[in-house]
Amino acid sequence: MKVLLLKDAKEDDGGQDPYIRELGSYGLEATLIPVLSFEFLSLPSFSEKLSHPEDYGGLIFTSPRAVEAAELCLEKDNKTEVWERSLKEKWNAKSVYVVGNATASLGESSALPLLFPCGNLKREILPKTLKDKGIAMESITVYQTIPHPGIQGNLNSYYSQQGVPASITFFSPSGLTHSLKHIQELSGDSIDQIKFAAIGPTTARALAAQGLPVSCTAESPTPQALATGIRKALQPHGCC
Repeated sequence: MKVLLLKDAKEDDGGQDPYIRELGSYGLEATLIPVLSFEFLSLPSFSEKLSHPEDYGGLIFTSPRAVEAAELCLEKDNKTEVWERSLKEKWNAKSVYVVGNATASLGESSALPLLFPCGNLKREILPKTLKDKGIAMESITVYQTIPHPGIQGNLNSYYSQQGVPASITFFSPSGLTHSLKHIQELSGDSIDQIKFAAIGPTTARALAAQGLPVSCTAESPTPQALATGIRKALQPHGCC
């Protein structure tokens, strides 16, 4: 049974995308098609801020792209040597938070703002939470999400070679926005046969807002949880 995942491929230590491997263990033939791409913004401004750790109480990273933006700043401006010599030690003396429980448990108010490199689609939950706790934050948009240039061509190729998939999984509301029209056109009347899956509740709500039935929402954003959910959804009268 063929399933389509609208995400880019990421190889693990075994040289295979973990979603493909996990779905394959249930006898499901998964194909990945990327629907989003990213471009970096304001790197000179971000680089300047990174050069002045004394102005900030710490850093917040909520995505791999933000970390990559920081790495690009060091590489492009030839700051690698300066980083190793002084900046690294100064930033290491401060708090660095990542998305998850650590971010949610930010507690102590600081006289200096936290520097928050983010994308153009950032949600306002974190800024509001910090504001409610009296924690100052300075955000800078360092990347933006754009449609992948190959969406339409890749989907056309998939449908012409593989036909209508038994299930399609969306990994973000923006991924849904940029791919849904093409999927509706290619699927035609057969769209009612597709089991739509979401990697999490936010994406599931976006699917529902488009009037699409959500057959599966992964219990956690992991290959194991998604594979388990899709398998249940594809069973006769299945639901997860």
